[in-house]
Amino acid sequence: MSSIHEIATLTSKGQITLPKPIRQMLGIEAGGKVAFDLRGSEVVVTRADSEEHVDPAIGAFLSLLESDIKSGKHVGALPDDLAQAMLANLHHAVDPGEEIIGDVEL
Repeated sequence: MSSIHEIATLTSKGQITLPKPIRQMLGIEAGGKVAFDLRGSEVVVTRADSEEHVDPAIGAFLSLLESDIKSGKHVGALPDDLAQAMLANLHHAVDPGEEIIGDVEL
């Protein structure tokens, strides 16, 4: 890894601007997050990769729903065409970041 030495000035509000070479090396753009770790008398700044928030209640519900769908339980309450489409796509990999094409009604 390259060695870069840059100096930033602390404002009266306790803010600094990360020097451009540091931002570039860390791959941080506007809106990006950084983490500060205090190690003895040194502060280590790293890129904070965004982690998805995991809600345990939603995770438990989705696991229960997945189990029911796999076993065919409680799927009968859905319209037949929707239930069949869900069962047909049970093992289809889904990319939640994939762009939605076409109109969507909520």
